[in-house]
Amino acid sequence: MLKKLLPEIFVRHGPRPILTPDDLPFKANAVLNPGVAVVDGEVVLLLRIEDRRGVSHVHVARSANGVDGWRIADQPLLQADLPGHPFEEWGCEDPRVTQISPERWIIAYTAYSRYGPAVALATTTDFDSATRLGVVLSPTNKDAALFPKQFHNHWLMLHRPVTGGQEHIWYVSSPDLKDWTGPGVLLPQRSGPWWDGLRVGVGAPPIETDEGWLLIYHGVKDMGGRPVYRLGLALLDLENPRKMVARASEWAFAPETDYEQRGLVPNVVYTCGAVARGDELWMYYGASDTVIGLAIAKIRDLLRFVRENDYLHRVGRQKGMVT
Repeated sequence: MLKKLLPEIFVRHGPRPILTPDDLPFKANAVLNPGVAVVDGEVVLLLRIEDRRGVSHVHVARSANGVDGWRIADQPLLQADLPGHPFEEWGCEDPRVTQISPERWIIAYTAYSRYGPAVALATTTDFDSATRLGVVLSPTNKDAALFPKQFHNHWLMLHRPVTGGQEHIWYVSSPDLKDWTGPGVLLPQRSGPWWDGLRVGVGAPPIETDEGWLLIYHGVKDMGGRPVYRLGLALLDLENPRKMVARASEWAFAPETDYEQRGLVPNVVYTCGAVARGDELWMYYGASDTVIGLAIAKIRDLLRFVRENDYLHRVGRQKGMVT
């Protein structure tokens, strides 16, 4: 049976994760945090797979229905620790996929090395091979995702730098996908006791709707010395997504099942990818940094949720306290 979440906007697909390390054609420690695209009617996941050394690579999985029957490539699309890529020596992590033309996708991922996590980009036309553009934002930085269209002839990317010990969601823009300028804060951590008070970061790349760009983001709170990762919703202006028009005060998705509360990193739900399929949003997510789950929601319910739970944001905006 499908298990309903509280609030009842997302529904998990079945009682178990859709992918585990046991489903892989090779030994691995974990499979988590996939990016997602739809290509020729198939669902394509970019899996972060942590090998038994602790190093992560990005592998491609394909499925006709997006639920099962996954065909998993045994060789990485983005392999860590390759000669000539010193900033990826410790891993290629958490890929987020954005389609920027009918036959071109861009992958924003975390390049991890002894110098810290940095934002790197790669492009692909078929998900059989990828062309690296290299590191575009230096450490410490991660959780990057691009919008699928340009604004005033510039690409817009969201990311999460560490600035003065704080971790907010920022934006930056580029005319060529190489040089990124014009930074600003989009969505700050709320601090204090809030569920997203310790830090925030981009989830799936923003999703275009009639009411604005829907942004799923993760928020973290320290609970008894351990972080708890939940997912929240915000709505960005359709023409100027540097402007946030609504932010739900409550979380929308939280670790509730056994496989979300137990694993390598307990009490974590973390998404890098979601796709609109008709009037539904299919969200693929990592659970406890160990396995992959799928949760589905009606897009209209997500929009209603962020609007109806925006009371505190409206109050803060009236007082000039919220960006």
